[in-house]
Amino acid sequence: MIRFQKVRPIKRLQAETALRSGKRKTICDALVRIAFHESDWQWVQTQCLDLLRHPDPEVRGTAATCLGHIVRIHKQLDLSLVQNALEQLTRDPEVGGRAQDALDDIQTYLKKR
Repeated sequence: MIRFQKVRPIKRLQAETALRSGKRKTICDALVRIAFHESDWQWVQTQCLDLLRHPDPEVRGTAATCLGHIVRIHKQLDLSLVQNALEQLTRDPEVGGRAQDALDDIQTYLKKR
């Protein structure tokens, strides 16, 4: 049985500390929380892009997924920065599928204006 948990907001200072913690679960939790609740989508995008290069595949994958959350929730993203980074990540055998999912979210939710 799949259980869904409510994603709680997090204050930016707390998120910044969590993102620098070096702990996989703490980093991933903070990423999801800011992707869902932080109004400054550009700041969240920057955090995700930085973490796409993290040595832990779970962190890289969560960062990619959260880029998809940003575009789904905010309907905004800096396509010139994000698309290239995600396309490169699709070649990562550990998280390439998650990067492709985020690219699919961009295609679905970021309509050309």
